[in-house]
Amino acid sequence: MGTTQPIRDLDELERLKNYYLTDHPNLRNYALIHTGLNTALRISDILSLRWKDVYNFDRKQFQKYIIINEKKTGKRTCIAINQSLNRTLAMYMEEIGEPEPEDFLFEGRLHGAPLCRSQAFRIIKRACADLSFSCQISCHSLRKTFGYQAYNAGVNPTMLMMIFNHSSFAVTKRYLGIEQEDKDQVFLNINL
Repeated sequence: MGTTQPIRDLDELERLKNYYLTDHPNLRNYALIHTGLNTALRISDILSLRWKDVYNFDRKQFQKYIIINEKKTGKRTCIAINQSLNRTLAMYMEEIGEPEPEDFLFEGRLHGAPLCRSQAFRIIKRACADLSFSCQISCHSLRKTFGYQAYNAGVNPTMLMMIFNHSSFAVTKRYLGIEQEDKDQVFLNINL
């Protein structure tokens, strides 16, 4: 089994983002994938999110930030909710009706319980298998995809290290999954 990879190809990324919107409509699964791609959170943190973490019930509007203590590191993190995630969560909320503040954002089959990690894994694997993705994809690929695409968009790797709460830059470098063809593009694009 290979190492989990980020989704590098932008066309593949678009197909994955829309799989549960158009191919096999399921707004919970659609929102799950968008949350992973837009927050760079680990799946354990995503699955523990409650509606109150993303929605202000008094003001009847989405929060500007998701503020949580990461399960793995125990570190507090603050993530801005971007327009894409805001739109996705609004669609999802409209479909399910107004949830209670303490309800899990991604509820599993049992009412009151969050979606489990293995089911989240199956949701992502099913989409990637149906879309014939060739690389090793898992829940963690959503987090890695955020980093890879941010890096390619010119985000400073030190900033990504801070976003991921990595203890060293060496960890972040491995995490980004930079391959030889990525290195080749640097040489091919720099014509001095």
